[in-house]
Amino acid sequence: MGQPDALTKKQSDALNAYNNAVSDFEMVLGQRRAQINSKQPLPNLPGQALYLARINMMSAYKDLTDVLPSKIGRPNKFGIPPAYFDADKEPLLDEYRALFDLMEAPPANAQKSDSPFKDVVDLAIAIARARGLDAANAEAAGRISLGLFFAETNGNQNVGNARSNKYKGSFQTGPSEDQNGRRKWAAIKSAVAAFDRVLSHRDDKEEARVGNLDHRFNHWIAVRDALMSAHANVFPQVPAIVKTLPSPIDQMKLFELIQIIPTPTRSALKSGNLVNYRISDPKIMGYLRNNSIFAFGQADRARTSATFREILDAMWLFNAKFERALSKFDEIKAR
Repeated sequence: MGQPDALTKKQSDALNAYNNAVSDFEMVLGQRRAQINSKQPLPNLPGQALYLARINMMSAYKDLTDVLPSKIGRPNKFGIPPAYFDADKEPLLDEYRALFDLMEAPPANAQKSDSPFKDVVDLAIAIARARGLDAANAEAAGRISLGLFFAETNGNQNVGNARSNKYKGSFQTGPSEDQNGRRKWAAIKSAVAAFDRVLSHRDDKEEARVGNLDHRFNHWIAVRDALMSAHANVFPQVPAIVKTLPSPIDQMKLFELIQIIPTPTRSALKSGNLVNYRISDPKIMGYLRNNSIFAFGQADRARTSATFREILDAMWLFNAKFERALSKFDEIKAR
């Protein structure tokens, strides 16, 4: 009577698939750690195999808990829903993060800032004011932008990208985005200087400092140009966004979607019914999955469409980063 019921074939297959996925993840982590420790050349896009192995492990665990709910365990320190991640495997994700930090370390000639978080907030507020926002809404733009910094780089400045050869720097921009942002900044710089001479002077110093270096590896300029390229045109909508999405975390998620799926997000904002605006383009759903949204388990990956409310709710992997951003913003504001 005390013996557990025998597993069905479906449950047994799911358990075996999960165990294999864990083994594969451990193998890839061990392989990359050995290469780094022995200073071997790394393959192109060295983080991609790690990323896919992590996705596969979490997907297999979600498939397992779908057919065997008793496998859902205790909460984990990453804030991942327990149905998607076994807390006993926390050390694997710790090693995953440590390896990415090594593989994405800034180049030796990168120009760091001693106040990277404050820079993001100050630049975003200045840009928002130049775009016509009042003090309270400009502050909201600063808070949201700090969330983007954590979402893109975990709050690390001037980083590379172990999964892409195109995107680099504190806001993970490509060359065209960087150049577009520089042009747009030049158009509003005099307006910013009119109300914030200190910030304008700092900008002049950073421009002189960067010289011929890739501008994406100067933290100040990378942040400035990224915000101008992708987000400055959306800042005037911050009052309406805050009204529609009162949660600061949701506000950050929406702006992160401007990074991931810019055109559909702008269409949703224009629709007048943001949270119920539905995405059904397979290509766009693919972009979401490539950024850990609807990426885990067969049920999630089978989705063919989603509303923006459903997308925001599915961005739970970003929650911990955005919570850190909120805490850091409160520290900056207190100072």
